[in-house]
Amino acid sequence: MKVVLLQDVKGLGKKGELVNASDGYSRNFLFPRKLAMEANSQAMSELKNRESAEKHRIETEIAQAKEEAAKLEGKTIKISAKGGANGKLFGSVTAKDVAEAVGKEYGFDIDKKKVQMEEIKSYGTYPAEVKLYKGISASIYVLVGE
Repeated sequence: MKVVLLQDVKGLGKKGELVNASDGYSRNFLFPRKLAMEANSQAMSELKNRESAEKHRIETEIAQAKEEAAKLEGKTIKISAKGGANGKLFGSVTAKDVAEAVGKEYGFDIDKKKVQMEEIKSYGTYPAEVKLYKGISASIYVLVGE
């Protein structure tokens, strides 16, 4: 019997997949626990609609990430920090500081976990990479000054 999985089922498949399962397994285990539904025409059309909606969502996220990467690529983000006379900072500039500065300057939120950079403990310009989506990133420079 062909069924559409409503949740991940170990040994059978992932949510949203169309799989073959034995009649008894389907009727006695999958259907009562609402893990699957029979693959009739209504279920198949719902499955196709969900897949197309998911594909559209992913395409829009990729387009937005590419647009943001184009805005950021090669730009310099200026961050003010307090430091001593010899150029050493009191503390350090973190990925969180860079993410907040990018958000203020360019108007889109970036998670601090997506900013890849070395530890900044003195004044100067440092390279950083912002990962916006899987396979899409932008190289920026962080200028630390007073």
